[in-house]
Amino acid sequence: MQSGNVDLATSANSTHFGRHKQNTSHCRLSGFVSSSCTDWNRTWYTDKPDLTECFQNTVLVWFPCVYLWLLAPFYALKLYCHDCGCIRISTLCTAKTVLGFLLASFGFVEFFYILLERSHEIQNHMVFLLSPIIRSLTVVLAICIIQLERIRGCRSSVFLFLFWVLVVVCSLVPLRAKIQLAMYENPCPVKDASFLSKMLFWWFTGLVVKGYRTPLEAGDLWNLREEDTSDKILSDLEEEWTTECAKLQEKTMVAAVALGTRLPDQAQILRKLQKEQSSGFCLLRTLARNLGPYFLTGTMCIIFHDFFMFAIPQVLSLLLGFMNEEDAPLWKGYFYATLMFLLSCLQSLFNHQYMYTCFTVGMRVKTAVMGLVYRKSLVINSASRRTCTVGEIVNLVSADTQKLMDFVVYFNAVWLAPIEIALCLFFLWQHLGPSALAGIATVILIFPLNGFIAKKRSKLQVQMKFMDGRIKLMNEILNGIKILKFYAWEKAFLEQVLGYREKELKALKKSQILYSISIASFNSSTFLIAFAMFGVYVLIDDKNVLDAQKVFVSMALINILKTPLSQLPFAMSTTMQAIVSLKRLGKYLCSEELKDDNVAKAPLSTDGEGVLIDNGTFSWTKEGPPCLKRINVRVPQGSLVAVVGHVGSGKSSLLSAMLGETEKRSGSVSIKGSVAYVPQQAWIQNATVQDNVMFGREKQKTWYQRVLDACALLPDLEILPAGDSTEIGEKGLNLSGGQKQRVSLARAVYRKADVYLLDDPLSAVDAHVGQHIFDKVIGPKGVLRDKTRVLVTHGMSFLPQADLILVLVDGEITESGSYQELLSRHGAFADFIHTFASNDRKESVTETAAQRGRTSFTNLQGMEPMSEIDEEQVPEDLGKLIEVDKARTGRVRLEMYMEYFKTIGMAFIIPIVFLYAFQQGASLAYNYWLSLWADEPIVNGTQVDTDMKLAVYGALGFAQGIAIFGTTVAISVGGIIASRHLHMDLLKNVLHSPMSFFETTPSGNLLNRFAKEIDAIDCMIPDGLKMMLGYLFKLMEVCIIVMLATPFAAVVILPLAILYAFVQSFYVATSCQLRRLESVSRSPIYTHFNETVQGASVIRAFGEQHRFIVQANKRVDFNQTSYFPRFVATRWLAVNLEFVGNGVVLAAAILSVMGKDTLSPGIVGLAVSHSLQVTGILSWIVRSWTDVENNIVSVERVKEYADTAKEAVWTVEGSSLPLAWPQTGTIEFQDYGLQYRKGLDWALKGITLKIQEREKVGIVGRTGAGKSSLALGIFRILEAAKGAIYIDGVNIAEIGLHDLRSRITIIPQDPVLFSGSLRMNLDPFDTYTDEEIWSSLELAHLKNFVSNLPDKLNYECSEGGENLSLGQRQLVCLARALLRKTKILVLDEATAAVDLETDTLIQSTIRQQFEDCTVLTIAHRLNTIMDYTRVIVMDKGHISEMDSPTNLISNRGQFYRMCREAGLV
Repeated sequence: MQSGNVDLATSANSTHFGRHKQNTSHCRLSGFVSSSCTDWNRTWYTDKPDLTECFQNTVLVWFPCVYLWLLAPFYALKLYCHDCGCIRISTLCTAKTVLGFLLASFGFVEFFYILLERSHEIQNHMVFLLSPIIRSLTVVLAICIIQLERIRGCRSSVFLFLFWVLVVVCSLVPLRAKIQLAMYENPCPVKDASFLSKMLFWWFTGLVVKGYRTPLEAGDLWNLREEDTSDKILSDLEEEWTTECAKLQEKTMVAAVALGTRLPDQAQILRKLQKEQSSGFCLLRTLARNLGPYFLTGTMCIIFHDFFMFAIPQVLSLLLGFMNEEDAPLWKGYFYATLMFLLSCLQSLFNHQYMYTCFTVGMRVKTAVMGLVYRKSLVINSASRRTCTVGEIVNLVSADTQKLMDFVVYFNAVWLAPIEIALCLFFLWQHLGPSALAGIATVILIFPLNGFIAKKRSKLQVQMKFMDGRIKLMNEILNGIKILKFYAWEKAFLEQVLGYREKELKALKKSQILYSISIASFNSSTFLIAFAMFGVYVLIDDKNVLDAQKVFVSMALINILKTPLSQLPFAMSTTMQAIVSLKRLGKYLCSEELKDDNVAKAPLSTDGEGVLIDNGTFSWTKEGPPCLKRINVRVPQGSLVAVVGHVGSGKSSLLSAMLGETEKRSGSVSIKGSVAYVPQQAWIQNATVQDNVMFGREKQKTWYQRVLDACALLPDLEILPAGDSTEIGEKGLNLSGGQKQRVSLARAVYRKADVYLLDDPLSAVDAHVGQHIFDKVIGPKGVLRDKTRVLVTHGMSFLPQADLILVLVDGEITESGSYQELLSRHGAFADFIHTFASNDRKESVTETAAQRGRTSFTNLQGMEPMSEIDEEQVPEDLGKLIEVDKARTGRVRLEMYMEYFKTIGMAFIIPIVFLYAFQQGASLAYNYWLSLWADEPIVNGTQVDTDMKLAVYGALGFAQGIAIFGTTVAISVGGIIASRHLHMDLLKNVLHSPMSFFETTPSGNLLNRFAKEIDAIDCMIPDGLKMMLGYLFKLMEVCIIVMLATPFAAVVILPLAILYAFVQSFYVATSCQLRRLESVSRSPIYTHFNETVQGASVIRAFGEQHRFIVQANKRVDFNQTSYFPRFVATRWLAVNLEFVGNGVVLAAAILSVMGKDTLSPGIVGLAVSHSLQVTGILSWIVRSWTDVENNIVSVERVKEYADTAKEAVWTVEGSSLPLAWPQTGTIEFQDYGLQYRKGLDWALKGITLKIQEREKVGIVGRTGAGKSSLALGIFRILEAAKGAIYIDGVNIAEIGLHDLRSRITIIPQDPVLFSGSLRMNLDPFDTYTDEEIWSSLELAHLKNFVSNLPDKLNYECSEGGENLSLGQRQLVCLARALLRKTKILVLDEATAAVDLETDTLIQSTIRQQFEDCTVLTIAHRLNTIMDYTRVIVMDKGHISEMDSPTNLISNRGQFYRMCREAGLV
């Protein structure tokens, strides 16, 4: 029975302590089991119920213990009263006692283990220390009771039986958890591998075999080792980095104070640069402290490797000496041959251990930097945030971390290479005497040339700048793609992107040509050094003869010399790039953060102020002008405060100040209790509706339903295909503006916070919905009635119910008081109210303002009501929208290579192959020539014709050098041709895709294609091809030489070649799969980054930073699980292949010893010294081959979008469309029908309708009635499923999309601006004059604002137009429409973010300026369309009523009911 307890004794087993730590159930000792011990999401609302870690370690452990301790005194009393005589000690009793003590000791052992090993993890979880002690003491008590029963003569005990049953039952859950953990955990086998297995990477073989049999999937990969996880790395790093940062800030402060403000501009710039530099070094220091010790073990390995590397030529010298001696015993030859083999093997082993260490450190650096950047993006202040766009931040985690990882690998070469070069020259001096100096001179000549080239190339790194610009622009295009389509602006932006691309490729081409010079000088370096040394050696003295020993030992040393020579410049340039990246990262990581003291947080108290701002002055940047001045606000606990004011008067800034998002210049801000915030532009995560609302809280069903009802989301959920499990696209793509805003509001309400900051949440919803939300949520009878609420609003009708109204003008509170007080003062507010009150209080002009009806807008989900599906039967993928980046399986298809080479063109490829053959032929010839020279007999101590021999040798060598330069340039240029075509195709394919494509494809995936994949095609593939072809031809040369010397070697080389091919095929399958898995798991990191940066203020307001950090960690770790095996695979392959290569060395040496009598020393030297290169060549071939295989995947991924559906052509060739079309602007629908996707219900069905010229038509209807679908149809964002639309008698389906979209205009709901000048935003094609633009701005009431800007029309808008207020952006959209002035205007009620006056201005402008145009308004506020000629009432996709507004009201139909709800009749 007691066995159950054994598991109990280990159930808090510390093996899984990591999970305790993250678990939110902070069981603190105070209060013992906190309420968070139960998580209903984990236990009840789930398919796989489980109890929380905390519950398992407290309640389940304590329950049996409490039972025993509580009842033991009573039981002892009972035994005391009933004595039946003592029972003798039996074996069973002894066994029970011993087992009991063992169980108890387990608990104490566990206690000490946790205390000593895991102490840092249990600061908040003392329970985990307490449980084993309690359990052990209880077992001791049970033993005592057993003995007491024996003494009192009790033979069987119900009391103890129940105790053991309880123990066993309570242990079952933890036992199940342990078993599950053991089943699902897939630990990395390296931990348990033997020493030999670790050295040879045999522990990895299992995965390779698995990958060869079936394509690998994410589930097959091992879990990360604990030391590689984000948690472990960042917990150590974060504290150190914070202290480093603080020190740095102090230094700069001290320097600033010392210098005062006397600094001229140049000096200030200098100081800024110094700060960037030192912040970069700080980061390096912090990383070195944490990861340095492990890195040093790798450095030891590389030192051993060097020792073995230099021993080999010495042994070769002995071997060639042996070949020269007539009567040397054969065993010596065999001994030297075997020794060479052993040294080669040891050299391989140590080299790969070193590389393994470097890559592991590189991986940890990546995790560390990504973690730090992510954490920083959650605390960076708005001024710093404005200096770097989302694209640049994503570039920090993609490009710059990669540079740091390269740096880790090549860093040791910076100091080791010079030492290796010095040693080589020392040994050469021993062989050739002072002539070795000629070699040094050559090296000295080659070096500055390469240094100069490296410097030139680093200047050309501006290509990075163009790439940054291109990615930033692409990011904006993808974010604003809908606007581009509506306005037919794709071509203008296409040109802009291609402009960046051309500059990028121009820089790349220059850089590659310089690189080719450098490669040519390197690959010829062996020849040049040998030529100089041997030439000087034979020319200075006739007595100097070149024999085999001198020639080939020197050649072996020169070959060793090549590695450091080639690594050094690469190491230098990598170091330089890493320094730049460190600076960029340091600058970002040291940028200003939000100050914690911006807002004083106090605990909730029943009375006093909920929010208090005392004499506050705030600005967005330290230096900038204040955006709020002299602010005094007292918000009593539980009151409703309304903030009103014109566009740009600082209403949103006031809320930001309360959240602590702005710079506090003076004064104080304090908030009592927790905060929930609803931003003006809803920030929605790419997750399900439910996840968006609960936002990390557990689900409380009744409260959740109540919140959805109050926020009017229930009707929307009925329309969504999978209810609240429907996935929302990135940035809420598949929700209408109103739905987004309501989800955002529901998230805040669900929170049950104490203070609510609501930034105009009612602007985006219909009048009656706005009223419903105000009554049910915000108002005096709403769900939040007891909470403190600050509401920014333009809705007049809500103001009488506010306890306090603040009127903002230009960043100052000019008036404050209750509605009645303000009216009685007859100030600006009273005038304002009287002007607009005439619009009938109930339907105030903005309480609705805009977007609810957009449900069906681009809503691929088919938001139309689905046929009633039973709740339970919702299919899995119904609510799925975003297509996850999929990893393809299997090897790269041959077509991809063909595709790539076809893009380059055959005319390029044939000369490249020919040049390679030529260069290797020349190399073979000069090497063979050397061996003939070495075997030349010596006459009178000299050799004949040395000058002629030297001249032939030189000519062959130089010919090879020129061929190398030719091949590398040709491949680079070919690569650039290919990448230009591929990028162009990708860009065109993406821009030609229909709207539906962008809704189902995350922008992260698309950006990944434009950044990472295009970068791979630009640089990686050509570089890989250069290396692969170079080494492939080199290998052929070596094999020919070895077989020339000893034809018998063919017997060895062939099986080795077969073995090699076998190992490689195993490897390539696995490696490609791992590369794909890694690249697929990379996209979600960037998508998550993107999302976080955009929603940082919301995440901060809700205090959810920790949860987002945990999510980011998970995504990074998931990516690393496929990155780790990827680089181990390369090591596994290289170690095993180099043993194959060393086999060739052994064969060449042993066969030479066997054929000692027939072979000349020259040919033996040639064969053995060449065979020594095989190991290096083999591993390089595979590495470059894999690089090419891995990167050719990029071609595959870029090509992927060639096959997706495309929209119709932009312009129809030879179309007879008149230039002035449409002249009248009549629109006719003939039996028109529309579906979002085949198989879904009709969004519009059987629409037949004719709109005359100059007619003004309002389109109204409930959410999902199909109002916006009409607009989508007219612009052909969706193509007709049946019927047709005619504009001026032309069937719009028969003309080009741009012909159509550029001749009609829409003012969309979401005002989207692009970064660039204001002029570019109004007129990207430069078709209008400045006068026309100014007049359109004047009509849009923006002229004053723009003429006050520093650069006027050339004012730079930031990304997404963030440096203009939402209302100003809306007016810019109006100006666009006024500029185009087409005969047809579609207005998707777009006054969401505009105050009353501006709104009235917009309405009157539209009435005057578009008087002779046909206007279609998708209306949410009925009062704006009361004077229209006709109103169309939509219902479930068809027209239910259509007539003039007065007639419809008198018919008392649906329109009448809507007007009544809005208080218009």
